[in-house]
Amino acid sequence: MKYLCLVYCDEGLLHSQPDSPADAECMAYAESVQGGGRMLAAEALQPVQTATTVRVRGGQVSLTDGPFAETKEQLAGFYLVEARDLNEAVSIAKGIPAARVGSVEVRPVRDLQP
Repeated sequence: MKYLCLVYCDEGLLHSQPDSPADAECMAYAESVQGGGRMLAAEALQPVQTATTVRVRGGQVSLTDGPFAETKEQLAGFYLVEARDLNEAVSIAKGIPAARVGSVEVRPVRDLQP
């Protein structure tokens, strides 16, 4: 089953805490998950200020610069993994270096039916 591990953190603190991971550590962890055959995709995201939120209401498109909502933590990146079950997905998520300074939300991917 596919699981999406969403990495959240306070962007202002992501690289300034004693436990903050360096990019090289994050890349090494992603490579280790890839080596185990469980990685489907992983990416770090640009800062939340670069986001554009799109809404369509009554056929009208509305664009807003920035995130959907103001929060203390922002979506910083993701790992899309293949895991036997939630326990294995959580095991992968707890190893994500950014979990030390933020949080990782683990969600199963829903298969869309035609």
